[in-house]
Amino acid sequence: MIRPLQATDAPDVLALLSWMDDAPEREVFAPDARDEHELRSECEDRVCLVAEGLDGAVQAYCGLAPFRDGLVLEGPLGEGDLPGLVARALERAEGLPVYAFAARDNLAAREALETCGFTPMHTTDFYAARVADLARHARVPEGYAVTDHLAPAAYRALYRAAEDAWAERLDWTDAELQAHFARDDVRLVALTRQGQPVGFAELELNAAEARADLTYLAVHPAERGQRLGRVLLALAAAEAAAHPELRTLRARAHDHARPARALYAHAGLTHCRSVVTYLRDDTEGEA
Repeated sequence: MIRPLQATDAPDVLALLSWMDDAPEREVFAPDARDEHELRSECEDRVCLVAEGLDGAVQAYCGLAPFRDGLVLEGPLGEGDLPGLVARALERAEGLPVYAFAARDNLAAREALETCGFTPMHTTDFYAARVADLARHARVPEGYAVTDHLAPAAYRALYRAAEDAWAERLDWTDAELQAHFARDDVRLVALTRQGQPVGFAELELNAAEARADLTYLAVHPAERGQRLGRVLLALAAAEAAAHPELRTLRARAHDHARPARALYAHAGLTHCRSVVTYLRDDTEGEA
């Protein structure tokens, strides 16, 4: 039976989240909460469904949360009739685009998503290495300087020149950009030449996981071919090394981003996981 999540289901959903955490191949987009109070708060005012087995025990979870221009599917997480659970959640999507994310090796979840009309958009590969191994190569090339700040207009210009598809950042206001880089867990490492920015790397520091995430790396097209990507990677690692609790640096690249994938491989990062991004958009083709 598929029904709305109840407060008394929190322990069962937390058990499903723990089950997912224990095996990378079960990964899907899921609630961040890992205790009952946080889970109830996170699921408040959201579409959250569970599937019961014949014995009445919760077998699977699925939900919808606001995301970008539409919604994101949480799950499907668990076992049993996953396509049926996803289909019931989609009935509550109100025609909005719905994104979903699943580990490449999570075949059960991916089959459920594709059965329900989700289309794979791309695969994101994640790479990791020890911070200390990368940081020891940090240097600023002759003729360049490093800074931890860029004016919003300069940031946007370089971001736009990098021709990346992650274009929603271009819609941020000056205040939103400044607030982002003022966060305690965010760092910017930018290279300039003759006072002009030529590339930057962004980090998010995750002390709880002892990890720094390289969320973005950009080099101006006119400056490519000079190994500045590897320079920025090492400088970002040196920034992470200033925080002794951070031991691992993790980077990501979409399947079409061949230069980034080559950069990480040549720098000694090891592939550690892959996540497939899906979209179901019933609005496509509408006038």
